[in-house]
Amino acid sequence: QPELGKPMRNCYSLPGLDFTYGMYMHKRDGGVAEAIGHWDSVKAKPHKRVMPRDFVTMGRRAVDEGCTKAREFALYYNYMDIRCKDKDILRYGGKIPPDMTFGKPSRPPTPIFDILQHGYKELWMERQRARTVVQHSPVKKKVGMLPAAEVRENRASFLRAHPLPVKEESFWHPQRFEKVQPPNPSCDQSQLFW
Repeated sequence: QPELGKPMRNCYSLPGLDFTYGMYMHKRDGGVAEAIGHWDSVKAKPHKRVMPRDFVTMGRRAVDEGCTKAREFALYYNYMDIRCKDKDILRYGGKIPPDMTFGKPSRPPTPIFDILQHGYKELWMERQRARTVVQHSPVKKKVGMLPAAEVRENRASFLRAHPLPVKEESFWHPQRFEKVQPPNPSCDQSQLFW
């Protein structure tokens, strides 16, 4: 039974009062002088990235060597270990070329002189005048072009103007029905079908 007004105790024996819980980390602490005089910097370990295997290149080279069976391909893959080339070399701490520049080139500045003297308005007005002159000028004939009345006709346009005559439908019969004699008028018509 728990004691009155106290929680139930567990059955584990706890260490003494001089025990410190947690993990002890040894840290050099020389006070303010150590902090001002020596900057505690951590040097990064060189990270060597392991690239995946390039099975496409290995497969091509295996075929060039004469491999045709799955076992031969597996042996070739174990013998030749070709890795993919690292295209993102700048992302993983590679050296930057000295003439490489990052970013986007800035847009050329708008000439303030043309804005103040309405240069863009004048340019727009000249274009509009040139457009109206072209619209009102007569169309010049190109050399080597036929006038509209002398355009050569093709078969489709000729047949549209002059349709072919309609053939009269001939009722064709097989030859065996050509030599049949008409029925005898003295004979009864109902007997012909029996």
